[in-house]
Amino acid sequence: MQLTTLINKFHDTFHTAATPRAFFAPGRINLIGEHTDYNGGHVFPAAISFGTYAIALQRNDKKIRLYSDNFPEKGIIEVSLDSLDYKKEDDWANYPKGMIQYIIKEGFSIDQGFDVLFYGNIPNGAGLSSSASIELVSGVLLEGLYSLKIDRLRMIQIGQMVENHYIGVNSGIMDQFAIGMGKVDHAMLLDCDTLEFEYAPIILENHDIIIINTNKRRELADSKYNERRSECEQALADLQEKLPIKSLGELTPEQFEQNKALIKNPIHQKRAKHAVYENARTIEALKKLKSGELEDFGVLINQSHISLRDDYEVTGLELDTIAETAWQQNGVLGSRMTGAGFGGCAIAIVEKSESNAFQESIAKVYEKKVGYAPSFYVAAIGDGAKELNLEEAN
Repeated sequence: MQLTTLINKFHDTFHTAATPRAFFAPGRINLIGEHTDYNGGHVFPAAISFGTYAIALQRNDKKIRLYSDNFPEKGIIEVSLDSLDYKKEDDWANYPKGMIQYIIKEGFSIDQGFDVLFYGNIPNGAGLSSSASIELVSGVLLEGLYSLKIDRLRMIQIGQMVENHYIGVNSGIMDQFAIGMGKVDHAMLLDCDTLEFEYAPIILENHDIIIINTNKRRELADSKYNERRSECEQALADLQEKLPIKSLGELTPEQFEQNKALIKNPIHQKRAKHAVYENARTIEALKKLKSGELEDFGVLINQSHISLRDDYEVTGLELDTIAETAWQQNGVLGSRMTGAGFGGCAIAIVEKSESNAFQESIAKVYEKKVGYAPSFYVAAIGDGAKELNLEEAN
């Protein structure tokens, strides 16, 4: 949807002719480094061209009026600056409300309300982080409207606090970090413990990043996520009887092989193997991209999926069908599941000239095996959360 269309909708919704301001925060994909964050390892996310738009205008009173073009049936949700606590009936609007409340708690002055229209083009339930996107677009909106100077890392941490404490979802910092720090044509190698990070160029002149949504409901993801987490914690506890380590991410694959017999349960051993080897692959990915070795990067992506399938066991029929079919197609550098697993999305890096044929082949095989169609999104790697220049955008 074009920015002019959204601005016209803003005028119609809030019955004003005044010129609003426009803000955008992307969604994110994780290129490699899955289930490594809570094991003290690295992740490798990138901001994408899909995301959340916010069109906003300051008011002269303390009212905040929020409208989402994704949920028009909810109408305008009206709250006051004096009453920002979580309310179930406020539904999606709790994300921006949480950001306003927490930014005020940080000592920033917001003494007038605003009208805002949100619109997101991130596929629903695809695991591309629409919640962190709305948090960060709300952050840059407040920064812009009220001339605040919020350190970007602090804004990212506030977004995670809103997710964890206001909304009540126990997630890590990767989503907010990738969305807040995104850089066009770059991914980032991030240590989730120390928050040290390094940009890696991804110059995909002849390739597309294709996101393939399984369209499977992800009922299992949360319970299995907690199960995997505890299995890794037990594996770590076994290793700690002899090794002075704080996390599985501290081990190299060689050190793991020398000490894996300490892990008593064979299933826990497999889980730990994935965490250690995946972290090593993620660090290696940075080197490959820095030296422009895209094909080798693609091999690492494929190895990641195999490890998630065989050692971590979080893929399932839908994701395996996509990745394994993708490996057989022309022009594919690599393909893997991305996100928690058990549904959600896979990604593939595909030559532009093969993009249409790739999508047709995957759809045909997937529908035959799974019984319904996947969805495809061609994404570019874009910038992080920011204000948009209205003149440039149209």
